[in-house]
Order: sequence, then structure tokens, then C-alpha cells
Amino acid sequence: MLNKFVVVDLETTGNNPKKGDKIIQFAAVVIEDGKITERFSSLINPQRSIPIFIEELTGLKDEMVKSARVFAEIAPRVNDLLEGAYFVAHNVLFDLSFLQEELVQAGFEGFYGPVLDTVEMARIIFPTADGYKLSDLAVREDLEHDRPHQADSDAQVTAELFLILVNRLTQLPELTLRQLSQLAGGLKSDLQQLIDEIILEIDQDSESWKESLEICNMLALKKQPVYSMAVSRPYQYEFQYPDSDKDKIELIKEGFTVFENRTGQFEMMDGVYQAFNSGMHTLIEAGTGVGKSLGYLLPAAYFAKQNRLPVVVSTHTIQLQEQIIHKEIPLLAKILPFGVKSILLKGRNHYISLERFALSLLEENDNYDTTLTKMQILVWLTETETGDRDELNLSSGGNIFWNKIKNEQTVFTRNKVWQEKDFYLRAKNEALHADIIITNHSLLLSNLSAEKSFLPDFEYAIIDEGHHFEKVASQYFGRSLDYLTTRLLLNQFGQFEQRQLFYELERILDSLVANKGDLTQTIKINQLAADLSYEMDEFFKLTALYAKSNSAERRAGNRAKVRFSRDKGGKEKNALVHSAERFAFLLKDLQGAISERLELIKINKRTLSSKQKGKLEEIISFRNELEELRNTVQDCFIKESNEVKWIEIDFRSQQNVTTFYAQPAFVAASLHEKFFRVKKGVVLTSATLTVNHSFNYMINEMGLSKDNTRTMSIASPFDYKNQVQLLIPNDLPEVNSTSLDDYVVAITEHIITIAEATKGRMLILFTAHDMLKKTYELIKESGFLDEFAMIAQGITSGSRSRLTRNFQRYDKAILLGTSSFWEGVDIPGEDLSCLVIVRLPFSPPDEPLTEAKCQLITQKGGNAFTEYSLPEAILRFKQGFGRLIRTENDRGIMMVFDKRIITSKYGKAFLQSIPPVPMKKGNIDELVEIIYKWL
Repeated sequence: MLNKFVVVDLETTGNNPKKGDKIIQFAAVVIEDGKITERFSSLINPQRSIPIFIEELTGLKDEMVKSARVFAEIAPRVNDLLEGAYFVAHNVLFDLSFLQEELVQAGFEGFYGPVLDTVEMARIIFPTADGYKLSDLAVREDLEHDRPHQADSDAQVTAELFLILVNRLTQLPELTLRQLSQLAGGLKSDLQQLIDEIILEIDQDSESWKESLEICNMLALKKQPVYSMAVSRPYQYEFQYPDSDKDKIELIKEGFTVFENRTGQFEMMDGVYQAFNSGMHTLIEAGTGVGKSLGYLLPAAYFAKQNRLPVVVSTHTIQLQEQIIHKEIPLLAKILPFGVKSILLKGRNHYISLERFALSLLEENDNYDTTLTKMQILVWLTETETGDRDELNLSSGGNIFWNKIKNEQTVFTRNKVWQEKDFYLRAKNEALHADIIITNHSLLLSNLSAEKSFLPDFEYAIIDEGHHFEKVASQYFGRSLDYLTTRLLLNQFGQFEQRQLFYELERILDSLVANKGDLTQTIKINQLAADLSYEMDEFFKLTALYAKSNSAERRAGNRAKVRFSRDKGGKEKNALVHSAERFAFLLKDLQGAISERLELIKINKRTLSSKQKGKLEEIISFRNELEELRNTVQDCFIKESNEVKWIEIDFRSQQNVTTFYAQPAFVAASLHEKFFRVKKGVVLTSATLTVNHSFNYMINEMGLSKDNTRTMSIASPFDYKNQVQLLIPNDLPEVNSTSLDDYVVAITEHIITIAEATKGRMLILFTAHDMLKKTYELIKESGFLDEFAMIAQGITSGSRSRLTRNFQRYDKAILLGTSSFWEGVDIPGEDLSCLVIVRLPFSPPDEPLTEAKCQLITQKGGNAFTEYSLPEAILRFKQGFGRLIRTENDRGIMMVFDKRIITSKYGKAFLQSIPPVPMKKGNIDELVEIIYKWL
């Protein structure tokens, strides 16, 4: 093995050496024979000033580099270090381009040896990592990284990371290494050379992987634990449910080193157990800190065992599913005197098809993303027990590749060996013998239609995060159509000369059938594909045109939701409906042409190669999606229906961000008929089910009947009176009587003042992105909070959980969020000391679903404000309040900028729906005094 690796990191004045950016710090760590043998670092005088943002990022200032050497003085040393070595860096092209420029300017040839990128290596070797920034990987691998963005510290951490990555590679089976090597030619670095050197050094006899892995049809897979029926639902009389608090304490303290007695949790356990035994649907509102996951899992386990029946637990978020599987279920196993079999079930497409993946390895000419994804999956298969794509961290190109290898019903490929190893079939079989089945609301609902049924039969369920169930049901019973998904789908088929699925279909047909008889000619299908692509673009252009012409008078910002109606919209509406009709006809014609070809191939299928069978599965999958798309177009535009229809659009890139939705306004009747009426005992739980201490709103929305539904409210154990101060400034304008810009100016001044008092640690919740964006920009422009880390949803890139993690990483941080941040964000301790609610979270009256619901309530003689708008806003307000106190030791300030909470008649309903807390009103100076004293 070329045994010298030089790990380099640079700090620079910017990103572009061609435009005169310079190196300000160079660091190298030399690795030989698997050990760090030398370190070298030096500050460098760039002979220009260091920009302020680089100074903030690196901590390196002009005066620190003023007397340092220029690069030419250290160039000979750098050149010697790199002699005969691999050049290794985290994001190697950045460091290498700077170094080449500087070496050439100093009169050297530059570096032309092999290069390795630890970002690329980490993506392949750690396919399930949360992120691939150096700081993320250092945390993951427990490496000390005390000075991020300083070259010597970064180089040291990169070197340690590199050694871990190489070590992991050497532990893979030779088969996997050879498959990786075949693919690695398509990478940006010389990883192929390194892998080939590792293969030469493998000792065939002592491959340590054989204990944990097995080779199946040329894929190395993790050995699956032998599935034992023994722990599954034995019926034993001594499993007596612990009725008294004393019995519960005896039982539960087994699982904890320090046990907290939570009476609310015991109350919940009894409520769930009684609900199942009495066959009554039950709503349980359990405040933060009750410990509701264990509160329902323990009684569910007893009930499942005693009755030999499964209990399904459904959640809204993946986060909560992961928490239940990785934290709560192992805790339950410690506590219970019997074994419980639990399984997490997801929709079929979440699982990999091993057969389709193996066939994809025979294909060549992959693009970079596909190559990288195949390599990630080869490594992942040596680790995964579930085959669930949610474990993987895939790029957007990787997600497109996943569509080729996801698990689906097959027609041509049915290899027995693969079926025995199939992750989806395994999960399905395990579910048949499980006591507790964990799933999500969408999958729970998809079980209502028999043809999609994936869950085993069940009569008892717990719906956690129950306040979302109605919204998910709306989406489930509705349809949506968006430009990007439709464009990607049609691109899979392509035209003949583009060599996509259409080209492959014709090649397979030609190899099997000499005489195509009455089949539609290739040239006609080619024209059909071209017409379809044109009509699709036309259809989405007309959708955008309809949205534009119907939203001008009330549009704020670039994003809009515009209601669609067949009775309104004049010529734009007519053009759109006609285009939808043409689109649906073309989809039908293409689907028919593909089907007749597939029928002919089926008759001659004996002579198909496995590669051809794999391609045909992709074509069948494409045809089925085409049918689904046609049904959606017809349901949205051609068939008569009472659904609410609307367009969501971003006018900056209207074609790429255009989605058409159709959803029922109310799902209560469908939920009652198809779900609650046919189940024996369903428990819905959440921290927010009541409005002003009443469950009526939730009961009505869900289609439950008051007579047959039990309700329970379990208060939070937290001492809110001493943990929270509610402050309401009286010197802000009324939100509805002032312009958006004036309101933003007023609240920005307040936010700056509050942030200085709380030293950041603030979560600011908005109801609209437009106001968030303007506030963020104004704070930035003011320069008053330059030393604070400003993190804003939709502006700072990253998912909700990534933004939350970044917020927790900085001492002085401010997080601005809209809708999804009102709930599900968990920031315990001192990281969050102040919650600001900018305005009461009413849905905009012109938001299509809100507007439709309100109209229907009014038509029936009801009061839309008190029956829908107000309860919905109160539930969201309670969710927002729940962000502040996450443990019994937290303390915090809650600020509400919207004066309606004290000036309007309905303001009281908001205050009465949260736990009683001390409330103070005053001008900003008085309130800041309170903050200083309190925190």
C-alpha cells in the first residue's frame, strides 16, 4: 500500500484562488504505517486584509498574520511533505486548488499525486450519518475538536477521522471491496486506488466479518437474528396488570437507576388499560412531562399478552417512532416480567428490494450521484437489520436512484433466494406475531383500503400526537400533483434516442419477438412521449397562470395558496381544464401502449435474462405510477367532487414549485365510518386535545360520538407558576391595524432589546414566512445582533432538526421558525430561555382549507369563528407554549407580542387553555427589567 498520507487543512480569505483569495493558515498531519508521525502548521501572511466574516469564522485576525511568513517561504517544506504521498482533505478540491495555485506561484510544479476526500469517504463508509460536516463527524466518532475552523485543529481531526475510515474499509468482505472498487472509478477522488491496495493486503483465511455477515447471491448482508416465536404472545395467567400505585412502583423502578414517582403516568396507564378492556374509544390529554410513551406502552403490553391480540401504536413523526423503538421499548423490556415482541412497520416503498439492487449493479454509465449511492448501499447492507431507507443519508440524486430499487410487487423477478432475505416480507411476517406494532398515521389509514393493507388485522390502537390525525386523514383521503415529481416520472420513460426506459423496452421486445404484428409502432410511441412531455409543461404553465390571475389582489411575498374552483376563473380556468383533459388522454394512450407490449413479453418471458427482468420491473413500476397520475388528474379536474382544491406556488420559480391539491374539507364522517366504527378500542393522546378544558372540538373533528367516548385530562407535573413568566408588551401596535412593514419595524426593535437581555437562547414563532423573512433581514441590517447566531427557517439551510441542533450549539443564538416549529421541537435546559409568540396563530382566512371549512360551517347555520378558527388557533398556541418548559428544572420567559390576547373577548380562551402562570403587562423597558431579575 502506498503508505504515506498527508492530511491537509487550510484557512483562506475566501473561496476563489483565481480571484486573488489567499491562504492564511496551513496545517498538515502526516500518517505512515497507520500512525500519525508528524505535524506541521504555520500562519501565513496573505498580504491583504482578512474579511470580517472569515475573522468571525476562524478567529484569525490581521494582527495575528502581519508578521507571519508568506507562503513562498514555507513552500519548499510543503512540497517535501507531499512527496510520494496521498493528498487527503475534508472537501479535497477546495484545499488542493488553493495549494496548487500557491505552489505554482512559488516556482514548484504543484501536486499531481493521488487525492482522497474524507467527505466522499465518509458518505460511503458512514451511509447513515446525520451529516458530513467535519464537526458532525467529530461528534459522531467522539473525536475532540476544540477549535473548529482553525487549520491545525481541523487537520488533526481529519487525520483521526481518516484512520477510522480506512480501518472500517479493511473490515469489509473482499466481495464488497471489489464491488466498491468497480464503482469507485466514477468518483472525484482516487479511492479506487486505495481500495485496490487494501484488497491486495487482505488475508483470505482470517476475514473477521464471517461471524456477523453472510454472502447471498453476490451481496454481503448482515446476518439477521433467527426469528423466534417464543417471545410472541404466550398466554400466561400470572401476568396480572399492576392495579395499585404500589404495584406499579415496584415494577417500574426496575428500569431506572433514579426513579421518579409520576402519579399522572399511573393514571394514564389505568386509563389506557380500561379503554381496551371496556372497548371504549378514549381521548387522553397528557401534559408535558407526564411520560406518556411509557404511560400507554405498559398497559398495551399487558393487554396484548393477556388477550393474544396486537396493539398498534401510531405516531405522526419519525422522530417519535425512533424514540419509542430505541428508548422506550428497551426500557419496557427491563421493567416487564415477560418478553414483548415489538416491530416498527413502514410502507412497502421504504424497504429495499435486494433483487432490484443486485440487478442495478450490472448497469454501467452511472452518474456521480448514482455511483455514490450504490457504494453507500453496499456498505449499508453489511450493517442494516431493517433495510429501511430512512436509515440512509441520501443526496437528492440518491433519492431518484432509490425509486429504481425500492420494494414493490414484482411480475418478472421472483427469485426464491431473494424472497427469503426480503426485508419487507420479513417485517410483514414479524408483524403477524408482534404484540406491539409501531407505525405512522398515514400507514394506519392506508390500511382502511384492503388492496393497500400492510398491517395485520387489529382492533386496538393508540394514536400518539393525536392532534395531527385529522390533518393526515385529510391528506390521505385527498390527492396532490406537483411539477417536479411529474417531470421526474416522465423523464424515466424518455424518448427513444434518450436511451431511458422506452429504449430499453424496445430492445427487450426486439430480442424476443420478430413480428410485432398490430402493436403500436415505435415511432408513434416516441411522438406520444414527446406530446405528453409538452402537454405536461403546458398544464403546469396554465396552473401557474390561473394562480397568478386569481391571487394578485391579496398576494404578500412570492408564495401563494390560491383556491381553484370550476365555477370561477373564466378563460384561465377553461384553458387549464382542457389541458388537464388532454393530459389525461395522453397518459391513458401511453399506459395502453406499454401494457400491450408487456403482455406480449409475458408470453415469451422464458428466454429473458435476469438483467432484462430487472428492467421490466422498472417499466411495470413506471406504468403503475402513470396510472396513479392519470387517476389524480381525473379526480382533480374532470370528475365532479366536493373536495377543496387549491394551488400552492412560488412565483420566483413557478414551474418548479407548483403543486395542485384536492382534499375533503371535513373527514369526520369518513373517519367515523371507516375507522372508529370498525375498531373496538382506540386511544388518542397528545399534550393538546382540549380547548378551554373541553374535548368537544376534537371529538367533532374526529367523527367520534360524545356518548361512546371517554375523556381524561392529566396535568403536567411541572410547577409552571414558578418556572414561567408570561410577559405582554403594551407598547406595540395592534397587529391587524398596522401595515406589515410597520409591524415588523416595531417588533424588530423589541426582539433586539429582549435578545440582549436574555443573551440569545430565544425561539421566535411566526405564523407567516413573509413576516419572518422581513424581521430576519431587518435584524441583520441593523447590525445590533452581529455577535448572535441568527438561524431562520427557510433562510438558513437544513431540516428542522438540523436547525435545532445548530441553535443548541451556540451560546448566543436566536431561532426564527414558522408552522412546523410550533411543535415537535425539543430544546431542554438553558439552551432555550425565552419564547416569543409574534402573533396569535390563527390560520389566514383566505387559506383554502380554512376558507372552505368556514363556508361550510356558516352554510349550516354555525359560527365559523368559534367552531373552527378559534379552537384551531388555541391548539396551536398550546403547542407553542409547550416548547418552553421541557424538564422540571427549566425556567423561561414567554412573550406574546399580539395584544389581542388581553384586549379581545376571545383572548381569555387562549390564557385559560394553558397552565396558570404569572402574567405581567408593561412597556418594553419595564419588561426587560423583569427579564434581567428573572433569568
